Amino acid sequence: MSFFASYWTMASIIIWLMLLSVGFVHSYVVDGELGPRTRTSMPYKYERTDEVKKECAFVLASASELEPDDNRIYSIKHELSFLNGDWRQVSNGAASIMPFDDRDLSNRSSDLRSPLNLVSFWVTNVDRAHQSKKSVSVSGILQIGITLDGLFSSKPYERSPHFDIWPGHSQLSVTFEGVYIESKKNQGERVMCLLGTTMLPSRQQESTDPWQWVKESGYTNQPPLMQDDQILLVLHYPRTNTLTNRAVLGTMKSLNPKTSFKYFDEVHMSSWLGTSSKYEFGSEKFVSKACDPYPYKDSLSTEINTYRGLDFCYILQRFTQQEALTVVPNWKCNGTDDFCSQLGPFRSDKEINATDGGFKDVKLVLQDVRCDTISVKDNVTSSRVSSVFRVISPLENQFTAAQRTGLSNMTLSAEGIWKSSSGQLCMVGCRGVVGAEDSNCDSRICLYVPLSFSITQRSIIIGHFSSIDGSSRRYFPLSFEKLIRPVELWDQYTASRPYYKYSKINAAATVLEKNEPFTLGSMFKKSLLTFPRLEDADSFSVSLSILSEDLSLHTSAVADQISGSANQRVEIEMEILSLGQMFGPLTNGSIGEKENSYHAKAEYTEKQLLLNVSAQLSLTGTSYSNISLLFVEGMYDPHVGNMYLIGCRDVRASWKILSESMDLEAGLDCLIEVVITYPPTTARWLVNPTAKISVSSQRNDDDPLYFNPVNIKTFPIMYRKQREDILSRRGVEGILRILTLSLAIFCILSQLFYIRGNAESVPYVSLAMLGVQAVGYGLPLITGAEALFKMMGAEINETPSYDLENSQWIRLIDYTVKVLVLVAFLVTARLSQKVWRSRIRLSARSPLEPHRVPSDKWVLVSTVVMHVAGYIIVLFIHSFNTSQKPLHAERYVDSTGNFHTLREWETELEEYMGLIQDFFLLPQVIGNLFWQIHCKPLRKLYYIGLTSVRLLPHVYDYIRSPVPNPYFSEEYEFVNPRFDFYTKFGDIAIPVAAVVLAVVVYIQQRWNYEKLSQTLRLGKIKLLPVGSRVYERLPSAEAELTSGVKDRDVD
Repeated sequence: MSFFASYWTMASIIIWLMLLSVGFVHSYVVDGELGPRTRTSMPYKYERTDEVKKECAFVLASASELEPDDNRIYSIKHELSFLNGDWRQVSNGAASIMPFDDRDLSNRSSDLRSPLNLVSFWVTNVDRAHQSKKSVSVSGILQIGITLDGLFSSKPYERSPHFDIWPGHSQLSVTFEGVYIESKKNQGERVMCLLGTTMLPSRQQESTDPWQWVKESGYTNQPPLMQDDQILLVLHYPRTNTLTNRAVLGTMKSLNPKTSFKYFDEVHMSSWLGTSSKYEFGSEKFVSKACDPYPYKDSLSTEINTYRGLDFCYILQRFTQQEALTVVPNWKCNGTDDFCSQLGPFRSDKEINATDGGFKDVKLVLQDVRCDTISVKDNVTSSRVSSVFRVISPLENQFTAAQRTGLSNMTLSAEGIWKSSSGQLCMVGCRGVVGAEDSNCDSRICLYVPLSFSITQRSIIIGHFSSIDGSSRRYFPLSFEKLIRPVELWDQYTASRPYYKYSKINAAATVLEKNEPFTLGSMFKKSLLTFPRLEDADSFSVSLSILSEDLSLHTSAVADQISGSANQRVEIEMEILSLGQMFGPLTNGSIGEKENSYHAKAEYTEKQLLLNVSAQLSLTGTSYSNISLLFVEGMYDPHVGNMYLIGCRDVRASWKILSESMDLEAGLDCLIEVVITYPPTTARWLVNPTAKISVSSQRNDDDPLYFNPVNIKTFPIMYRKQREDILSRRGVEGILRILTLSLAIFCILSQLFYIRGNAESVPYVSLAMLGVQAVGYGLPLITGAEALFKMMGAEINETPSYDLENSQWIRLIDYTVKVLVLVAFLVTARLSQKVWRSRIRLSARSPLEPHRVPSDKWVLVSTVVMHVAGYIIVLFIHSFNTSQKPLHAERYVDSTGNFHTLREWETELEEYMGLIQDFFLLPQVIGNLFWQIHCKPLRKLYYIGLTSVRLLPHVYDYIRSPVPNPYFSEEYEFVNPRFDFYTKFGDIAIPVAAVVLAVVVYIQQRWNYEKLSQTLRLGKIKLLPVGSRVYERLPSAEAELTSGVKDRDVD
């Protein structure tokens, strides 16, 4: 009974705990959000109604009666919240609302960023109970701050409004309650007037610097705060979201007297209605002013072929969402400096002015893109588009800027029309905050999505701003573009068949003639080596696509030593844009001709097999800033693996230099030669699998656009087939592991059978030797790493493939290897047990003469001393070979792709453990010398077979390709080819030393110790000491040991 009582008591406790946990989870997960239940069900009491009526009387006076609307509560709560707007204070800083810690910024002279003033507001409650004919009670929370990189996109906790500060960031949250009204003023607007409560940062009294405490250490833990509930916030929203009525404007001021330390100067805010509000197109009056007659005639409308399909809205939103557009320099301008360095319709800050009309790193983002297809008539599609263009300053964070919603002179609200008949999006642009008047709507925007590309036209979006005729503000047309990326060429856009027009093939042929003379080397490469080329495939387009993948480069590189440049690492990205007739990745629209296999075109001559190619080459490194991005076009010769190209770069010099350079093409410097040499696909053991890139300018040395030649060499690269070989290599090496382990087990079993008939020699088998083998098999059972072929296993595991890891065949091989490792360990342990017991019996035969029993004490000591000395020598040699650099931490990648840190001495020790296993016969050789044997303790099949097993990985490593996985050539797990082991020299030296040890054992067992001591002489000096009778076998020991062994075998 007591058992059942205890059982039910325990069950009751468990059930109670489960119910408690369910209740706890329910209280913390509400509406899909994590947090206490009270966080989302906070009671709103509206206890300051009388104060609100008093302070908001000027707002309530203009209120009109609210029309019945069941949707009002939803629209207020969701449409009137805004994120990351702008704010400013009209003051000299004496009564600023908060401090900002810029010490971290000032200490870094290279960081020239300016902090951003951002503000966000959330409507948290709309109360039906406190609703009158003209107003509704509302609550909200505001977060305002100064930050370098942060955003205010997460709603703060309402119950505890407070102030936070840390280096580079200040933020203040304020809770509000008040009223919502609708007014007919300003063409109809919605207004919220609210009173707020918060904990303001405290200003120091009687001090020239009111925020002196910010300079003290530890202020972030407990900043001095003071409670304030005299804060008035008034927000004005437009009734309808249109081109000229989209701004949200607000003011926040302190109701305290100016003498109060809680007083702060008035704060002005700006934002726009978010995506929850519906945009109403209808600004035809402004649009026609810019675009009538449509289409607007400009040079782009006739120079390029544009997209005219049904999916313009989708394509525009996909290519501009969170993507920045590049501002093009005013290279065609010919006027005054103020006119030509002006940033179109936008106001320039000091960072933009510093570019002197080159606009380096100046970007544009399209925000709040709204697109509405209005009609499809006579095969002509019409769409209306609205958006906000925002300028991103060179030092501004691009992601942060794309989230901002404040309206200023750096923004342009736009609305316009697109028709498929012309492919032109024509819009009117209104700068900053726009009112009912159209004084700021004086800019025209023309935007295109091109289908035709060339070396000077690499943009998937292109357009320009221009001033409308008759406007008061005149500026030079400002162009912008978004460069194409091959990975973007898919879906509806590619179905329209974009294409590439080659224009530099003749110039590239000149580069070919200059860099590929007829030499013996070129004849050797053409006759013996194979380079990436068109292979047999299901179709010609598939063959081109595979070759395009092989010719693309995504790797690191260093300056070629021949050039004498500094050995600085650079990241290389080379994307093939077009190859032959193929444009972009393989798609249904890439090839227009009938699909045939490549080899079906037998009429192709060798000259015709030179493939036209265009690509985009980017070099990321401080030494290559002047050629960081190159548009290249030319020819690829698959016979020698060379690409001969003409390059164009976007020159970001001042507008004066650009206007004086008469040989620019579309503002690009195209007097550049590029030669890329690819490694062969075969004979990788003869040729280092690295690509070489050389870039040189064709200009004179005194030309402002001239740059010194650049020669770089990539890290080892892999082609598609070699990556496939890596996936299959694990299976091949798994089979080799099975074969070698099976052979090792067979050799150990043969030794076990051998000692049954040669029991007198069993005590002379070295336990240290068996211990080395047992450790080699035992550690993998604990760590999970195979003892044999460990080097290759580590390399293969660095880039696991999902299909490979889940292959039943590979799993079966892995399990088989683990079972065989266990069997090898067990049979080695059994052999050690027999040797140990034979020595015990020998000791029992002569208990008064223990010195006659072979002991591994000094054998083990000698072996350890020799290996420690060897390890120290290896460290010294490695340090010398690496230019005597101190040992430092190496990073390696494990089989899961995680990075780890490992010091070089640890790596060398790991590799030296493998060397100890290769020299497993060393303890036996030393023991034979100590024990002066006159027998044959080891069977030939045993020590010769195991030596062969240990040598097979080195033979395999020597004949296979040198870098199975070049992407991790510098970050190997355990084995690094740059170290001294497992190199080509090591794969020869280690097997030779192991064979020498096997030969020594053979000689020691074939000749007795006396014969060896007489034979090994250096003149009259004997190399071995005179034989001793210490380990002479005892009488009848052989018979007793034999009988004992047989008895134990029966057990």
